[in-house]
Amino acid sequence: MPILETRALNKRFGGLHVTNNVDLALEAGEVHCLIGPNGAGKSTLFRLILGEHAPSSGSILFAGEDITAFKPFQRIRRGMSVKFQVPGIFKALSVRQNLEIAMQHHYEPAGLAAEIGRLLDFLNLAPEAGRLAGNLSHGQKQWLEIGMAISLKPRLLLLDEPTAGMSPEETHATGEMVKRLNAEGMTVLAVEHDMAFVRQVAHKVTVLHLGQVFAQGSIDAIVADERVADIYLGKAPDHAKPEGAHA
Repeated sequence: MPILETRALNKRFGGLHVTNNVDLALEAGEVHCLIGPNGAGKSTLFRLILGEHAPSSGSILFAGEDITAFKPFQRIRRGMSVKFQVPGIFKALSVRQNLEIAMQHHYEPAGLAAEIGRLLDFLNLAPEAGRLAGNLSHGQKQWLEIGMAISLKPRLLLLDEPTAGMSPEETHATGEMVKRLNAEGMTVLAVEHDMAFVRQVAHKVTVLHLGQVFAQGSIDAIVADERVADIYLGKAPDHAKPEGAHA
């Protein structure tokens, strides 16, 4: 049973059909990357999965349970967590305090400090524990929010462009974090543009184009698909467009 599944998922904003009959299945224990050109519908699909948007039609299942009508907090309680593209950290508090706020209601006081210490080490932020979060580098802010997202040990971690604005070194370090989390059993769905990161972490890749699933497979298969290169260059021929797509 897939841990996450969308069935014929549609979202319309007025006359704009942004998500068009999307069928997506995410297997437990995999790292799945969602890619596509700007305007492909990636962010809308992400927000449908999170419950920020209600679908126009179709359904969303999490571990076999229909969660289509669930609020975001209900989905989080069932084991989802999310890190958005723009870090939502408390800039006037220290790195340690940020993690403490995220974790304080989920751990016994006696074990909280040790758990925060473990997470700081994992995030490469132990030397920055007492530093104000607002004074971190961009990459470190991204890592801190990843830490806040994984502090609840979710079954499914949703990452919205986790490496946006990072240096190549920071991007690689983020990929290694994702691989370690996955090795510990966490399933990951990431919306990402950086193909080096996708190649580093992905077990499966789904390409969206014009709101539809355009291609799906291993990263090697996707990179070798000339149709995918065409849509990224903005010159997909008519025969390569998904069924029902319009120019």
